[in-house]
Amino acid sequence: MIKLDRMIGFVITSKPEEAKTFYGEKLGFRFVRDDGFALVFDAHGLMLRVGKMQGPYTPQPNTTLGWEVSDIVSAVRELEAAGVAFERYEFMKPDPQGIVTFPTGDKVAWFKDPDGNVLSLSQHV
Repeated sequence: MIKLDRMIGFVITSKPEEAKTFYGEKLGFRFVRDDGFALVFDAHGLMLRVGKMQGPYTPQPNTTLGWEVSDIVSAVRELEAAGVAFERYEFMKPDPQGIVTFPTGDKVAWFKDPDGNVLSLSQHV
């Protein structure tokens, strides 16, 4: 069977300078390089390629990237302090921070990057 090593995350941007600031400064990923096609980040040991797209870009309406955290309340608080705004999907009955708790006990909070890509934090039980 083929051995797949490390996963690489991909997301698209039409605003590379804003994306560089968002992923680097707000999310805290280390900027590695701009290879002409994508901004490359070290996302805590995994590669994240933020592909550059010319012209208009329409993001997908669903979650594109997500990160598992051990304490979602603290993670949301830290990202809000860095200027990240969390989405509120009222039909899912979020708490005041925008965190949704599912019947399993799992918790999820969503936010968007400068291009409108939906990103998430999750804490699983």
